[in-house]
Amino acid sequence: MEPLFEVVLFLAIATLGAALARRFGLLAPIVLLVVGVVLSFVPGFPLVRLDPELVLVGILPPLLYVAAIQTSVPAFRYNLRPILLLAVGLVLFTAVLVGFVVHAVLPDVPLAICLAFGAVVAPPDAVAATAVARRIGLPRRVVTILEGESLVNDATALVLLRVATLAAVGSGLDAWGVAGQVLITAGGGLLIGVIGAVVIGFLHKRIKDPLLDNTLSLLTPFVVVFAAEELHASGVVAVVVVGLALGHKLPVLLSAGSRLQTMAFWRLATFLLEGLVFLLVGLQLRDLLTRLDTEIGTMVLVTVAVLVTVFLTRFLWIFPASLLVRLVPRVRERGTALPARVSAIISWAGMRGVVTLGAALALPLPGDGLAYPRDLFVWLAFAVIVVTLGLQGATLPMVARRLRLSPDDPVKDALAEAAVQQQAGRAARERLEAAADGAPPAVVERLRSVVEERGNSAWERLGGDARETPSQAYGRLRQEMIDAEREVFRVARDEGRITEEVLVRAYRDLDLEESLLWREGQR
Repeated sequence: MEPLFEVVLFLAIATLGAALARRFGLLAPIVLLVVGVVLSFVPGFPLVRLDPELVLVGILPPLLYVAAIQTSVPAFRYNLRPILLLAVGLVLFTAVLVGFVVHAVLPDVPLAICLAFGAVVAPPDAVAATAVARRIGLPRRVVTILEGESLVNDATALVLLRVATLAAVGSGLDAWGVAGQVLITAGGGLLIGVIGAVVIGFLHKRIKDPLLDNTLSLLTPFVVVFAAEELHASGVVAVVVVGLALGHKLPVLLSAGSRLQTMAFWRLATFLLEGLVFLLVGLQLRDLLTRLDTEIGTMVLVTVAVLVTVFLTRFLWIFPASLLVRLVPRVRERGTALPARVSAIISWAGMRGVVTLGAALALPLPGDGLAYPRDLFVWLAFAVIVVTLGLQGATLPMVARRLRLSPDDPVKDALAEAAVQQQAGRAARERLEAAADGAPPAVVERLRSVVEERGNSAWERLGGDARETPSQAYGRLRQEMIDAEREVFRVARDEGRITEEVLVRAYRDLDLEESLLWREGQR
């Protein structure tokens, strides 16, 4: 009973913290991290020790899967060069640099385990990057690059962590052994992801029940991860590959009902998991401090050295890499090189999160010839998370304003949408005329008017007039009508004139229509 109570308690606190963050315009990850740190020192509050398997196999896969299915594959492909420079090149650069810095400060610690720790703190977190970047409204290309980096860099870091850990425990890896490990881990994850996408896509295509589709979607990241881990491949690579592939094909794999239900479920699951993740990270502080036995001067020195290195490596890598990429003729012709202001905001957006803590907890235990201050390394990982999220995450909105990044042009988006909507309306009318034989003329005319209204609504959004548009008037008045209809059905149910089942069906239809009105109002 007590573990269940603690889970419910943590979810309630995470939900309340996220609600307060939205109410006061704050970033929820930072608020929940601070709440967790404070609660960790409250006497009698449950002591939490995160299991690395829970983080890397239980929490990370669904979050990566959701981020992957929501990522635009064309945009990902267009920005593939900067994404790979960050997700592979920068992770390796950071891991090596941090590893040598830690080894210089702690010369008694083997270099291999220092490099393993470098891999722990190298990757910015997918959850933190997505939550912060989208919340503050960064330009779409910046968000795509940060999300793409956070999807791929975990795989790079965890592969490097596995190789460095094997070297640290004396497995006798040589250059060919390292290459073999990378091939098995990354290549195996890629292969499993492709196979998973084919199999799961086949099942989605043939399942028509939204509940079964939703269940299959929930199981997908875990099935793929377990299959990859069983074969000693990268579960992270597998999940990202299957998520990107299925997300790109989602419009043709799932029915309308399945898409609505699946996306609603994943929004809820992501909201709860993200809140829980940052709260649990903050709750680790008290336990970490009680287990530390390193001399205070050494702890402060190595903490500062790691933090400075982690901060500087993104700038030392991104700006020279951006300049070198500009020299490539194809990049220069396509205009895909990153402007200096975009490079600056990406350099500052290096927030670490739960992956760093989970990977730190997965470091090998001292023994069998391996002697190093493991608790100190876990503390260093925690310090990197708190400082990067608290400093970079909190100041990212201010930095974005100071850099005067040009936001995405809503008029351009609305114009593109209206043009495609006009094309879609033309296709709908042609299909209607071809299939209208024998249908009542009133029905055909009503369907024509629906298509026309939808097209008019798209063009109305291009206007800058503050007056109420016809579509807005329609939404406001239809909302009043829906409220009146709901009240009549509720009273009829209370008076016994209709059953509960009838009320539920009526409310479902009205709720669907209202959700469409709400969506139109949010544009």
